[in-house]
Amino acid sequence: MGQEIERKFLLKTLPPDFDQNGGFRIEQGYLATEPHGLQVRLRKKGEKAFLTCKRGLGIVREEHEIELSDVQFETLWPLTAGRRLVKRRHEIPYRGHLVEIDVYERTNQGLIVAEVEFETEAAAAAFIPPGWFAQEISGNPEYSNRNLARE
Repeated sequence: MGQEIERKFLLKTLPPDFDQNGGFRIEQGYLATEPHGLQVRLRKKGEKAFLTCKRGLGIVREEHEIELSDVQFETLWPLTAGRRLVKRRHEIPYRGHLVEIDVYERTNQGLIVAEVEFETEAAAAAFIPPGWFAQEISGNPEYSNRNLARE
């Protein structure tokens, strides 16, 4: 069983030396979502495609991911119509962690979210956010990707 331990934050400002044009594009669409936290999504990340199943709510969730061929992705992608989003991800190292900054596009234009993944719940609890982080939104359904996917 795979596990994801992740905290999410809004940003006050972008971090120093942030390259607005760098990063990589992510197209994401949902095949299925349920209110109690089950979701099945497709994601095109650069040239690679993935099918991911997540279950749970909060900062700790079960996660399983498999890589798809282009044909498999293109076959399933039409099933996500109306439940898609596009964002540009920037990866910033910070004190032994990797901060993933997602700059949303299209219908979510203007939203910028930082995510940090951890090995353990204790590490997540001990994390002290940098000064450029704002409000924590971990577990807030308003900012979940499945709810932001409206294209």
